[in-house]
Amino acid sequence: MKSGTWRFLVSFIPLLIYLLYILYSDFSSPKPTTSGCSLLPHQHYWIVSKRIVTPHEIISGAVEINGGSIISLVKEKDWLEKVKNEPVIDYGEAVVMPGLIDVHAHLDDPGRAEWEGFPSGTMAAAAGGITTLIDMPLNSFPSTVSEETLQLKIEAAKGSIFVNVGFWGGLVPENAFNASVLENLLNAGVLGLKSFMCPSGINDFPMTDASHIKEGISVLAKYKRPLLVHAEKVQEIELKDGDDDPRSYSTYLKTRPSSWEEAAIRELLTVSKDTRIGGPAEGAHLHIVHLSDSSSSLELIKEAKSNGDSITVETCPHYLAFTAEDIPDGDTRFKCSPPIRDAPNRQKLWEALMDGDIDMLSSDHSPSVPELKLFTEGDFLRAWGGISSLQFVLPVTWSYGLKYGVTLEKLVSWWSEKPAKLASQDLKGAIEIGKHADIVVWEPEKEFDLDENHTVHLKHPSISAYMGSRLTGRVVATFVNGNLVFEDGKHTPDACGTTILA
Repeated sequence: MKSGTWRFLVSFIPLLIYLLYILYSDFSSPKPTTSGCSLLPHQHYWIVSKRIVTPHEIISGAVEINGGSIISLVKEKDWLEKVKNEPVIDYGEAVVMPGLIDVHAHLDDPGRAEWEGFPSGTMAAAAGGITTLIDMPLNSFPSTVSEETLQLKIEAAKGSIFVNVGFWGGLVPENAFNASVLENLLNAGVLGLKSFMCPSGINDFPMTDASHIKEGISVLAKYKRPLLVHAEKVQEIELKDGDDDPRSYSTYLKTRPSSWEEAAIRELLTVSKDTRIGGPAEGAHLHIVHLSDSSSSLELIKEAKSNGDSITVETCPHYLAFTAEDIPDGDTRFKCSPPIRDAPNRQKLWEALMDGDIDMLSSDHSPSVPELKLFTEGDFLRAWGGISSLQFVLPVTWSYGLKYGVTLEKLVSWWSEKPAKLASQDLKGAIEIGKHADIVVWEPEKEFDLDENHTVHLKHPSISAYMGSRLTGRVVATFVNGNLVFEDGKHTPDACGTTILA
């Protein structure tokens, strides 16, 4: 080789060494993040705990996270030898489990952001251990009933969400008989459709009847996405003399009897059967939201499941925490529909949930401005109906469930695994290799008072029925897509949650 050629090749050695250094550093050192998306300046790190809830067991060990996903999961005796240069976050005895997935929340953005809105709602979600929520097509304005109104939702969420947010679309009379409108809405990314079988309280989201539902199911069946139904069917009722005091909760309760739920579910199951030709697999999946009646309505659902129908049902923490007997006159914070029923009904709901007859839980977070909720001296008949709860559902479920034998595994099933399946989020809902690093860290033994000294991120904390409660289960940290978005009362500077589209 000529000396000139040799000198030319040698001149590249320093550059080659530098490139090898950069390449080695990229793969072996923690990757810092320069954005405000995470309180932890690394993409590659380990979470260590004595109690990690996996799909098969609770282990003492470590979860390795890189690039927003879980890449390994090891037990205690193995993890020390596997960790090299990556940072380790040791949470000690705190529970590490998949983040909650709330499939039923009203964030009211755009159009009614003064009721809640994406920033405050998703900050509250993160502070409560919720890593993904699916936003309902109402009570925003306009309601999400077309491709165009879905785009308004997506635009409103940009740069405003601290957790992952997906969207349900609305099935209403104006789009039910127009398959192209429904198909465009589904093609644009909604995860399924929601309908009301009674007045919704929102003018641009009217109730549907059996003919509308039948049309919606036929379209949804092609997409393999669910129909979510508010199952109450208005029927005539007779109130006795003395049952007309609007400040009495018993008056309101009598205006929405459990027979309304039973009638709606019976009709819904009949309609869904009429749309199937080749068996249950040929129809759309039905999901009953916020079941309140633990008697006849639940029996109908159990029978349908036993017959092979594709159907699931949720209930909400407020039906498991409160009873009609304990609601003070005039305290309209407790008004919701279907209503909170009596103590024996609550007992049966817990039994059905523990036995698996009720599939999952959701918040049905449905806030408003205080002047609508705390209406004219406690008038239950005129006040806005909805429980404000998004930040509290994990400790509420745990606190009230302890006497019924609730376990960490049950919590994961109700709040993560089954909601992920309903929303077709196969990469969420569990701590296992390949799943998204959506994780909540919390202390089940830690008690706290939900009062003016507790930081609440909801826009209107005063309207929540949970204020004044003493609860057990403090959320320590929340990771969304591998980003530490909340820890010890502090949120990340930037709202970097992602929108989920089908």
